[in-house]
Amino acid sequence: IIDTPGYMDFMGEVKCGLRAVETALISIDAVSSLQVGTEFAWRFADELELPRAFLINRMDRDNADFDRCVTDIQTAWGNKCLPVTLPIGAESSFQGVVDLLTMKAYTGDQGEEGPIPDDLQGAADQAREKLIEAAAETDDALVNKYLEGEELTADELSAGVRAGIASGSLVPIFAGAGAGVLGVRRLLTAITEYFPAPTDRIVQAGDNELKCDSAAPLAALVFKTAADPYVGRLTYFRVLSGTVAGDSHAWNATKDVDERIGTVYHITGKTQDQVPQIVAGDIGAVAKLAETQTGDTLCAKGSDVKLEPISFPSPSASAAVSPKTKADLDKMGSALHRIVEEDPSLRLERNADTGEMILSGLGDSHVEVNLERVKRKFGVELEMHTPRVPYRETVRSKGQAEYTHKKQTGGHGQFARVALEIGPLPRGSGVQFEDRIVGGSVPKQYIGSVEKGVMEGSREGVLAHFPMVDAKIVLVDGREHPVDSSDMAFKLAAAMALREATEAAHPILLEPIMDMQITVPEANTGDVISDLNGKRARVQGMNPSGAMTTIEAQAPLPEVQHYSADMRSLTQGRGFFTIEFSHYEEVPAHAAQKVIEEANRDREEAKT
Repeated sequence: IIDTPGYMDFMGEVKCGLRAVETALISIDAVSSLQVGTEFAWRFADELELPRAFLINRMDRDNADFDRCVTDIQTAWGNKCLPVTLPIGAESSFQGVVDLLTMKAYTGDQGEEGPIPDDLQGAADQAREKLIEAAAETDDALVNKYLEGEELTADELSAGVRAGIASGSLVPIFAGAGAGVLGVRRLLTAITEYFPAPTDRIVQAGDNELKCDSAAPLAALVFKTAADPYVGRLTYFRVLSGTVAGDSHAWNATKDVDERIGTVYHITGKTQDQVPQIVAGDIGAVAKLAETQTGDTLCAKGSDVKLEPISFPSPSASAAVSPKTKADLDKMGSALHRIVEEDPSLRLERNADTGEMILSGLGDSHVEVNLERVKRKFGVELEMHTPRVPYRETVRSKGQAEYTHKKQTGGHGQFARVALEIGPLPRGSGVQFEDRIVGGSVPKQYIGSVEKGVMEGSREGVLAHFPMVDAKIVLVDGREHPVDSSDMAFKLAAAMALREATEAAHPILLEPIMDMQITVPEANTGDVISDLNGKRARVQGMNPSGAMTTIEAQAPLPEVQHYSADMRSLTQGRGFFTIEFSHYEEVPAHAAQKVIEEANRDREEAKT
């Protein structure tokens, strides 16, 4: 059994876990019922064609409502979702469950067997009849027997339930209270008796069909990587066929490298038990693999088996991280890279413009929790703050300027004259330099120095020192001195000429525009669109799908840096979104002035 979080920010772990199991058991809170994480877990399991089951948990809480949860499940996914156990009581009076397959009651922490309470007998009979019908539909002979009014034997009912779960035509629903173990014993019994076993499953890997056979060639999927403080990097894998033996070798088909397998372990919670081998159908772990990462395929060398890699959602929240102390700085890079190895849905990169280290994840909580893990596992304390926006500068019109760099300090002086023209280019063009010197007013040996001065000067615009983009700078004239001219003189003259030409060409500020796909419950669509309008966003389309609507929009990055929290507030945690860079656009004048003032103020404060 693999336990994964249900919170949206940790859906990457759900996707990893689902690749290593035969059945997805989705836990639902008996009070709050379906959540957005429930919907995503179902969707991910559906993509993998995995059998599914539900546990309506925490039946002992105030306001727990089993019937409402069942209705919500059936409304979302149909009447193939049927109770297999019914709760006896609720809230503080929750005592146990009725098993509709055995038609017995099981109460107390030990699951003591007894008769069904009289007040539940009618409901149990009705629910069992629906279960029998669903089981019968898995087999023609059972259907005929059922339609002829004959009663299915216990073995026939069990076989039908088992077949229905495996095919997905039956999605069982269980009641329980995990903290008090009530109902959990019947769930565990059902898992062992009715859920598909590893031997029931054939995995398709390209043209290969992988059967759960320990004597077959090796095929294993790495579904998790963990940084263990005692054994180092720990790689978790599911053996689909063959055997992984200790002190052996395996071929990483994803990386095309040989990996030495040292000690292999069975993992139970935090306990690692050393074993000789991990056989087909089982889950194991191995320490200190050199190249292997989550999603990789381990197989026999020479095999053409390569399993589908694990796909992860795109990050939607980012934070700039910095060390709290000098000691933290020395260990920060290593600790962050190790935590990203553990969770591939995280992304770590250094922003080339701002120099900040940016950690991105599936939500604010995802980033915050992983920074806490860095502190707990590696003793590195990091602070997080909103990343600086990578603004750009460009020009709206043409401008020109001539600048003479001249110094005389005795002996050889410095002299260079450069005349430049600047004009706008389409977005995404970058900075382009062109030499239009005619007649040799600037000798060819200095053209490269002029270009270097232009390119270095374009790294800081005239408004707020942001990099320049989308401009064409043309060298049109100049002058040299036979003695005092030099590469440095022409480079400095070019940089100053660029600055003056830019000031004459109506410089403007550009901001990143992001493409967003925002999926929200239909009832929240109006609030979300209203909020987007307040963020200077442009809504470009809406696509309803069932109870959800996907909104396509473009929005300025400064307005949506904390959209993860906004989305949670607007949709009570039921919405989600993707965000990625699209292009740059001019910042409106009122917003631009504020950005320029803040940037220049920060620059002056940094000097003091």
